[in-house]
Amino acid sequence: MKSELIVDVQPDEIAIALTEDDRLQEMNREKRDQDNFSVGNIYYGRVRKVMPALNAAFVDVGHEKEAFLHYLDLGSSFLMLRQYVNRAVSDRRKVPAMGRQREKEVTKEGKIEDVLKVGDMILVQVIKEPINSKGPRLTGEINIAGRNMVLIPYADKVMVSQKIRREAERSRLKQLLQSIKPEGFGIIVRTVAEEKRVAELDNELRILLKRWEDTIHNLQHPKESPQTNKKDAEVRLVSEELGRTIGIIRDVFSTDFTSIQVNDESIYEEVRQYVELIAPEYVKIVKHYKQEQPIFDKFDITRQMKTGLGRTVGFKHGGYLIIDRTEALFAIDVNSGSKKLFEDQEQNAFQFNMLAADEIVHQLRLRDIGGIIIVDFIDMDDKDNQQKLYEHVRELMERDRAKHNVLPLSKFGLMQITRQRVRPAVEMDVREVCPTCNGTGKVQPTLLFTDQVEEQIEQYAHRYGNSLRLELHPFVYAYVSKGWLTSLKAKWRRQYGIRVNENQALGMLEMRFLDREGNRLSLKQDSEKSNEKERP
Repeated sequence: MKSELIVDVQPDEIAIALTEDDRLQEMNREKRDQDNFSVGNIYYGRVRKVMPALNAAFVDVGHEKEAFLHYLDLGSSFLMLRQYVNRAVSDRRKVPAMGRQREKEVTKEGKIEDVLKVGDMILVQVIKEPINSKGPRLTGEINIAGRNMVLIPYADKVMVSQKIRREAERSRLKQLLQSIKPEGFGIIVRTVAEEKRVAELDNELRILLKRWEDTIHNLQHPKESPQTNKKDAEVRLVSEELGRTIGIIRDVFSTDFTSIQVNDESIYEEVRQYVELIAPEYVKIVKHYKQEQPIFDKFDITRQMKTGLGRTVGFKHGGYLIIDRTEALFAIDVNSGSKKLFEDQEQNAFQFNMLAADEIVHQLRLRDIGGIIIVDFIDMDDKDNQQKLYEHVRELMERDRAKHNVLPLSKFGLMQITRQRVRPAVEMDVREVCPTCNGTGKVQPTLLFTDQVEEQIEQYAHRYGNSLRLELHPFVYAYVSKGWLTSLKAKWRRQYGIRVNENQALGMLEMRFLDREGNRLSLKQDSEKSNEKERP
């Protein structure tokens, strides 16, 4: 499997697309020149409310909505870290040395009012970005994430990723990090650290320690910036997470990457330097895209966004999903369309559900959908088929980096999925203003029109045979006729036996199917007639 990262830098935002085998898998957008309260940002905030009923506090970190901090998110070392921060703020001449503090640990059974009070200044980190009407969610357990490890002040222990299976390697990494980490810090060893050399790990640890020192220095010496809260000069951003581009490279970079394309020189240099730091042998795959054609058009990202981010998303053999969002959850409805793969209804439903599962898991990752997801699969009576579908979804979800949980089908044929939500889901309107009605209505994007035509041809040919005629607007007809043997017109004639003609009476994006006698055909009308016959 080959992976590519395509970075489109625009004046107001940076869009990052991750593809695997040329298929769009993830899409991230990051606003420029403003504080997005991104996951990983560290703030010096003021406690505004303490809510004993929720066992939580609301903290001002500069967002228009107060951030939420639950007692269980304080972390066991919160009191020790707070003591250290107070020392740093009270003496701004130097960064104080880390060391074991005298404060006791925060227990899981405690109460928020015993730890915090209104007006307290505390160091917190964003673990969930603002979503809809909710402010950011915070943690009091600060961590500095790197490529191979995560540095945690006052955790004072080394933990190794469970995905590193070999006990000998786990022991090697644990002993190595124990020997080089300074007092007062804990480390989580990430999966990618497997088989890494001592020098590489030691170098990254020094970089993370430097970032921690810079954080404390910024805490001691506040600077005027757009992120400074005007209502409270003490409330401020003290450490900004690496840009979304660097963050994605840090989290997903592997030997499968074949190229990282960037269309902006400054971001290109930033990415190249980071890759040179974490994997010098791969620095040559970072490329500065200079062509006039938009980078997302060049790498087929625009097309895939329009096909994959609408309310209705198709998958193989004419099936499609309808994805709706509510305030509390996402609802996904699975439909088989008009085509049947098998005469047996149970087998037909099972096959379409299995195909839909592939697209659903892809959509969750592509849109970064989080929270509760309810999937309404096509009804199946066979318990074995229900179990196979459940296991298939679980297997597909194992590739997802976000924390998740999948439940078996309920008696109503619904599957419940929860997926970690740390930032708003990707949303975009994939419709374009209709060129036929001059903006009074909307149709699907013109970029996909020929794909829609071919999909319709397949369905009509499946139902009515190959003695059909398709009529198109002259402009569209000229486009599909371009090239003699290589034209879409010739391809459709060879593959489906359908004849294509032009009709000036049709709208620009209108198509019309006729039978041998010239009668107009419609899948919808035919389906309604069939349903009327089946009614008792």
